[in-house]
Amino acid sequence: MQGTVLESEATKFNALAGEWWNPRGPMAPLHAMNTARTRWVLDRLPLGQPLRLLDIGCGAGLAAEAFARAGLQVTGMDAAPDVIEVARQHAEAGGLEIDYRHGGPEDLAAGTAFDVVTALEVIEHVADKPLFLASLRQLLPVGGQLFLSTLNRTRKSLLIAKYGAEYVLRLLPVGTHDWHEFVTPAELSRLAREAGFAVEAISGLGPRFPDGQWRAGGGTSVNYLMACRAV
Repeated sequence: MQGTVLESEATKFNALAGEWWNPRGPMAPLHAMNTARTRWVLDRLPLGQPLRLLDIGCGAGLAAEAFARAGLQVTGMDAAPDVIEVARQHAEAGGLEIDYRHGGPEDLAAGTAFDVVTALEVIEHVADKPLFLASLRQLLPVGGQLFLSTLNRTRKSLLIAKYGAEYVLRLLPVGTHDWHEFVTPAELSRLAREAGFAVEAISGLGPRFPDGQWRAGGGTSVNYLMACRAV
């Protein structure tokens, strides 16, 4: 039975493991957006109490480390084994305790539960989007929170996030994204509801002028964030 992991995507990102923490390398866009997206998540959490967070599709730990520094008990999971090893080494070097695991959400033991799940820049790379969201729902109790970020499937995102980033500016390796796998907010909201979530907030995410720093807010025509709660 096909799980949520698309092996071709795992292989592609595995090859970039050694460049993940280079802010001027192929993961530069993730470095640029990381503070804005993780702050948006943290602003919606009941901080001050113990929270178990699963960062699924964590890569080498950009968001996972930010959440750990904020005091959360973090588990990071990714389908690319070399990337997970880089994540482990980087966290250890920084004195952070993060439980990194290789695999997809369906590989977690039955009965495993978290208070929060994040899937940031992930759902456009999975094999089965409904199964992926259903698997995440099984990891959360009623009231648990899910945060997603992804790319909208619009003409603007095709020009900016695909052709512009990969072919013109060379910010990303060619083939990083498949525009046909981008998900509109309406589609993702429907999939989330069908998986057992209520959608609580949607926000755009992108660089703002004049400083070019990434911020949450604004339009959702390229990147966007979604907050959901398990019902």
